[in-house]
Amino acid sequence: MLQITETLSIADWELSETFMRASGPGGQNVNKVSTAVELRFEADRSPHLSPSVKARLKKLAGRRWTLEGAIVLQVEDTRSQARNREIARERLVEMIRAALVPPKRRIATKPTLGSQRRRIAAKTQRGEVKSLRGKIGDDE
Repeated sequence: MLQITETLSIADWELSETFMRASGPGGQNVNKVSTAVELRFEADRSPHLSPSVKARLKKLAGRRWTLEGAIVLQVEDTRSQARNREIARERLVEMIRAALVPPKRRIATKPTLGSQRRRIAAKTQRGEVKSLRGKIGDDE
């Protein structure tokens, strides 16, 4: 069980982990030990998430969302496999917590009368500057 909030938790069958060799520095350790973690969360099939949360999660995941509806997180930050597993799970929890928060609805507002007047004054001043850039001489 992966605890997201007090009321929401993810079942173990929804998560799968695979381990592979990490890239980058590390000497012989990189060639011998599979420390990188690929955490796969079957988000689309999860009964614990509502459709609105799944839609926000898909948007947050971006390229990490697969065509099958799973989120794939790859972590190879440390040399420790256990620490990489922890980091991957923490990132998943953070992503799901962010998706749980519904976005605030934008309230349409009118521009103030003063801001409208300032905008028009700036436009006329800019127009005057541009009109002065014309050719000198023949005023046709």
